[in-house]
Amino acid sequence: RKEQELDSKDAIILHQFSRPSNGVPSLSPFCLKMETYLRMADLPYQNYFDGKLSPQGKMPWIEYNHKKVSGTEFIIDFLEEKLGVNLNKHLGPHERAVSRAVTKMVEEHFYWTLAYCQWVENLHETQKMVSLFGPFSDLLKWILCHLTKGIVKREMYGHGIGRFSEEEMYTLMEKDMRTLARLLGDKKYIMGPNVSTVDATVFGHLAQAMWTLPGTRPERLIKGELINLAMYCERIRRKFWPEWHHDDDNTLYESEESSEASKTYSPLQDFSFYSRTETFDEEGNSISQTPDTDYTGHSLFDSDVDMDDYRDHEQCK
Repeated sequence: RKEQELDSKDAIILHQFSRPSNGVPSLSPFCLKMETYLRMADLPYQNYFDGKLSPQGKMPWIEYNHKKVSGTEFIIDFLEEKLGVNLNKHLGPHERAVSRAVTKMVEEHFYWTLAYCQWVENLHETQKMVSLFGPFSDLLKWILCHLTKGIVKREMYGHGIGRFSEEEMYTLMEKDMRTLARLLGDKKYIMGPNVSTVDATVFGHLAQAMWTLPGTRPERLIKGELINLAMYCERIRRKFWPEWHHDDDNTLYESEESSEASKTYSPLQDFSFYSRTETFDEEGNSISQTPDTDYTGHSLFDSDVDMDDYRDHEQCK
């Protein structure tokens, strides 16, 4: 696509990979983390799917007042400094330390096992989700996915985790997921009743297991034994991604209030200017939908999935 000159004056321009074709915002845990963080922090932003990596070879990255920042941790630090936002202000020193430790476990360890499942073992299904158009789209998708597979295997080997057997890697993945499930327990969010930065990180990664890895071991685990993680993902999706609808949604995770809302939806906006108070399309027309309400007008703050809902469902069964 022809290069376009972007004006990032007082506007957050979020560069990330294109939306996949299965309705999930991103196949990249880090892109999904960053966009979820912006919504959690109530920061208006403009998506830009140009496929161009940052000068450091990273994705996602942002432009703000003509300043380019890459790496989700550095982006968040930059936005906190420039805009005064802080999702962790309610956390004490110990909680902040735990939050960082969990973030590093997820991003530096759990991520690689997910990448293996996504781009090596489950490559055929992933290829179906990649969104490319044109007369040679199928061929291009095949080439892109197999190139990515090679890159992932090489980087996993360099990391060290790729030197283990497939069964050993899945053992490590399950340990990470069970650790997250125990840490979450019956709490609303990872660090308690209020959302914090670590929730954007954990959600960005667990969402891949929930919605982009059909039939795989991480999907079976999160929707089976570790049901509290599945409810956690649904809770965040419903609160901060009201336009994100999945055709294979399991009503087990839905409350009565949101069950009717799931029947109708609008697609994820590609190039719209997004804010939690108001969303605009490409022509600048206002879209009334916001993350604070679902499609029936009910407040999403009151439609969280709790363990009591799950127990009631099991009793009915």
